[in-house]
Amino acid sequence: MKLAVFGAGAWGTAVAVSAAARHEVALWARDPAQAALIASQRENRRYLPGIALPSTMTIESGTAVLELAQRCDLAIIATPMAGLRAMLENLASCDRPVAWLCKGFEATGAEGLLGHEIQAQVAPRLRGGVLSGPSFALEVAQGRPAALVAASGHQQVREALVGAFHGEALRVYANDDLTGVEVGGAVKNLLAIAAGLCDGLQLGLNARAALITRGLAEMTRLGVALGARAETFMGLSGLGDLVLTATGDLSRNRRVGLLLAQGSSVQQATGSLGHVAEGVLCARAVVARAERLGVDMPISRAVAQLLSGELQPRTAVAQLMARDPAPEVR
Repeated sequence: MKLAVFGAGAWGTAVAVSAAARHEVALWARDPAQAALIASQRENRRYLPGIALPSTMTIESGTAVLELAQRCDLAIIATPMAGLRAMLENLASCDRPVAWLCKGFEATGAEGLLGHEIQAQVAPRLRGGVLSGPSFALEVAQGRPAALVAASGHQQVREALVGAFHGEALRVYANDDLTGVEVGGAVKNLLAIAAGLCDGLQLGLNARAALITRGLAEMTRLGVALGARAETFMGLSGLGDLVLTATGDLSRNRRVGLLLAQGSSVQQATGSLGHVAEGVLCARAVVARAERLGVDMPISRAVAQLLSGELQPRTAVAQLMARDPAPEVR
């Protein structure tokens, strides 16, 4: 099987390394200088230091996106959410299965679209899907056990993703609830910022457990309102990804919350990461989408207000605790 992975960040490199254990993989970098450096060093020292690239992986840069995708059996878009629209436009006429890895709602524009909604706009004939779930790039690249979910309305895409990535260290489960998988992957980033804030303020394990549980309820409400199945959020892309991102030390979004609790500004917190924290970028879009649907998301709203400077860390916590009593299930 031949794969093209478009985007040489940490996660794109990690999935390319994982697939290259069994398949022929081309890792495409937008920057020719970065591509040349990765190729010469056989390592992506900027985003995934310490991981040697398999001999079965080639590094591409000058090749046109569509041309490279057409030479492969599966194309993977590994850009941040902000780059998804442009990549899908480039691949609009591709007749190969295409999947993306980014998790978020589009931050630009008024609609706050999910990945599959962007695809429906700019590449409606494309057979697309998403590979998501609880996964830190470093651990996947190291070959440590993990489980992901391949979501698409097209069986061919689900089968291509399973065939490409399912192996000894990585289990891949198929799911046709693309909306649910994408909502889970996006909202968990906001909740991880809240969990980092909770830990940074030393509010305790009880508080973190409550936050994760109530955050899962928020995530589910939004997903169901968008047409997802509730049970999807009890799976890998919902509860699984939420627990990992809200508690793991490798989580960028959790790190943002920790730094905000310590007094850093949003700019200082994100600048220190060296990577994109999608929760920071899409927080306002998530909350705006929920408000248009009449979905109550108090934790996500508090995170968005914190990131915009409308609330301070302890004020955000106090605001959440001061809410009126409500039934647990509604």
